[in-house]
Amino acid sequence: MEKINVTVKNESGLHARPASLFVKEAGKFESEIFIVKDDKEVNGKSIMGVMSLGAKSGTELTIKAEGSDAKEALEALEQLIKSNFGE
Repeated sequence: MEKINVTVKNESGLHARPASLFVKEAGKFESEIFIVKDDKEVNGKSIMGVMSLGAKSGTELTIKAEGSDAKEALEALEQLIKSNFGE
């Protein structure tokens, strides 16, 4: 399993639009993708799961991926977060 740590930096955090962008990007990969915040782990391909984290600006998250394209998935998702979801 591959994993990275990221910090949500866009002002509004992982609200509906960024969460949907994250899920859409995660869905492009075969690997299983999970997001961990504190002790809660959710499926990174589930819009309800991602939004249930309530990740605000400044929140640290761990993104984990397992599968044949795990490394590529993490790179793409990290880029998406670093770009502040285009906000």
